[in-house]
Parts: sequence; structure tokens; C-alpha cells
Amino acid sequence: MSYNTKNTMNSMIQATRPTTSQTTNTNSNTNTNTSSNSAIQTVVEDNEADQLQVPRSLRQSVEQSLTQYFNELDGQQTTALYDLFMHQVEAPLFECVMQHTQDNQSKAAALLGLNRGTLRKKLKQYDLL
Repeated sequence: MSYNTKNTMNSMIQATRPTTSQTTNTNSNTNTNTSSNSAIQTVVEDNEADQLQVPRSLRQSVEQSLTQYFNELDGQQTTALYDLFMHQVEAPLFECVMQHTQDNQSKAAALLGLNRGTLRKKLKQYDLL
């Protein structure tokens, strides 16, 4: 049985952060006793401390994301991981590079080390052209 990799890869890409409403609810809840508030605040602070441990390199980010992905699989089988991963990584790569080069395909191709024709093919593949 194949695992629904789309949801897992989406969670792999997104960082886990408390939302503004969670933080606001934690800080504005005045009906709970002080010990409950401090316990909740401690949890929020622990989560924030965990977030501060940002990987220092792209390689570390990928390793961290893949480790999380495999942990979320929880023993279930997956297939075509390479294609799934490349699709998840290439699309934002091309989006960011095109934005950085102000949609100049020649500059983007040079930056990526690709032939301009290859870049155009990839941009079309990801509906970016």
C-alpha cells in the first residue's frame, strides 16, 4: 500500500510554527490560573527555541526534511520518492531564481548552470512560463 506522499511532502516543506492565533490565545487567556498560563507559555517558548535551531546549510535542511518525512511514514511504503522530491524542490527553485533575476531567462539559466532551452522546458513543466 502506498502512503499519501503529497500531504507528507507538503508538511516536509513547511516549518512547524505556532500560528498567530495560537500565540494570541495563549497570551490573552485570562480565565486560567497562573500555573496553567506559565506551563502553556513554557511550551510555546520551547517550540520557539526549537525553531531557532535552523539548519545552517541547504544540505542540512534537506536531511532534516527527509528525516521528518520518513518518520511520518511510520513504516508505510512509498514509491517514486526521487520524482516526488525533485518536483517539490525544482518548482520553488525555479520560482525563486526567476524572481531573483526579474524573469530574465538568460540570467536565470546562467545562474543555474543550465542551457536556456532546458530552463524554458523546466519552466513550462512547472507552469511558470
